[in-house]
Amino acid sequence: MEAAPLFSFGVIADIQYADAEDGYDFGGFRRRYYRQSLNLLRDAVEAWAAERPPLAFVLQLGDSIDGLNARSGEAEGALEQVLAALGRLPVPVHHAWGNHEFYNFSRARLVRTGLNSHPARAMADPPAGDCQAYHFSPAAQFRIIVLDAYDLSILGREPDNPRYQESLQLLREKNTNDNLNSPTGHLPVHPDASDRVCLAWNYEDALSVIHSHQCVVCFLAGHLHDGGYCLDSHGVHHLTLEGVIETPPESNAFGTIYVYEDKMILKGRGRISDRVMHF
Repeated sequence: MEAAPLFSFGVIADIQYADAEDGYDFGGFRRRYYRQSLNLLRDAVEAWAAERPPLAFVLQLGDSIDGLNARSGEAEGALEQVLAALGRLPVPVHHAWGNHEFYNFSRARLVRTGLNSHPARAMADPPAGDCQAYHFSPAAQFRIIVLDAYDLSILGREPDNPRYQESLQLLREKNTNDNLNSPTGHLPVHPDASDRVCLAWNYEDALSVIHSHQCVVCFLAGHLHDGGYCLDSHGVHHLTLEGVIETPPESNAFGTIYVYEDKMILKGRGRISDRVMHF
């Protein structure tokens, strides 16, 4: 009989809620279920809340509300609805910030919302340019690191901010086209677990850091709505979750990860497949 897991946690990505009729992606091909995504989130919360033993926490991997809300002036209300749904959980929720968070809010504003799960949030507000990456340990010998994928970005910053200017210079150096695109991906860093559009622009640097430490076992990401997975040459699992926003109403896209001493077992719901990740 297999031992009980050391701990478990929920995972979800790209909810992108908006009180709007269904639409399509920027290419006009992939359907997006803006209003329905909130119902799928509520279903996920209900399932997580019923888990026994209870979860240790939930990871919300970014893009909680859609950029449509900024254009309609509904950003605050949409975020309130998402946070209310997640607030029904009896466990902490840790939030990564995605590009859609920055389509709706400045970095200075995000720090003052419920999406700021940084442990220091109860203290005085940090400076507006501060990186929001942090880490925590849910069990002995395990540590979760929540990255700030847009720390060096033009998104969410005023043009006179030094980080904005530094990011703009890097974009001019790195981009091969005429567009000044922001760094993509709220966390995918391996090309075999993403496509080139969603891959972080500095993924090679990120992989170099990851591979310099033998203790990294898994890298969780969102942004690529089709999801992805690979086991890299250093034995690190790269799991990119399917997005809620492109999930039909009769399905879903969330999961629970059960952590053991030698593996992580993903129990997926809907579009997310079950997976065993040994380490």
